[in-house]
Amino acid sequence: MSLRTRVKICGLTREADVAAAVEAGADAVGFVLYAKSPRRVTLERAVALAAGLPPFVSPVLLLVNAAPSEVRAATAALPQALLQFHGDETPADCEVARRPYLRAVRMAPGVDLLDWARRFESAAALLLDAHVEGYGGGGKRFDWSLIPPGVRSPLVLSGGLSPASVIDGVLAVRPYAVDVSSGVEASKGIKDAALMRRFCEAVREADARLADLAT
Repeated sequence: MSLRTRVKICGLTREADVAAAVEAGADAVGFVLYAKSPRRVTLERAVALAAGLPPFVSPVLLLVNAAPSEVRAATAALPQALLQFHGDETPADCEVARRPYLRAVRMAPGVDLLDWARRFESAAALLLDAHVEGYGGGGKRFDWSLIPPGVRSPLVLSGGLSPASVIDGVLAVRPYAVDVSSGVEASKGIKDAALMRRFCEAVREADARLADLAT
């Protein structure tokens, strides 16, 4: 069986970038609903951007400490979306909409990822990002050696990935998926089509290397 690492491109704000991400081979595209993010879009804008997605490319809504009413409104407006919680949410907060979700974990020395996996066993996956000031992704890479063996939850590797670094990340971590935002941008919130294409190509190259190692 061939290995295939899924690709999520986050922080999209323009229809042209959504189309380019799909053309590049992204499996999921993320829309940031966090008001303090430079990549923030309104829920209405996220719905409009997601309207152009073909079947089998999933929209993801990134939320930070949103009120339960906001979470329910988001899922009602875009019922096919996966939710991504990036703040201080408890398992109960993440489960309020009864929808599949990703739980972001801000990796740093002392973070017990096995405990996170136990507490958020209902999560579809844990998204591992660098610990930075504030909330949301910071475009910083964390020490991948902090990831302990034996984590049962699917892992999404994030934080400082780019076309130049993602092969190393996939080979080192062997995640279920990788997540990129600033690493494929021309400026904050404005994606570069060529970088998105190169990123997806690099992930496929990493998968091919893993497949060779497995034979």
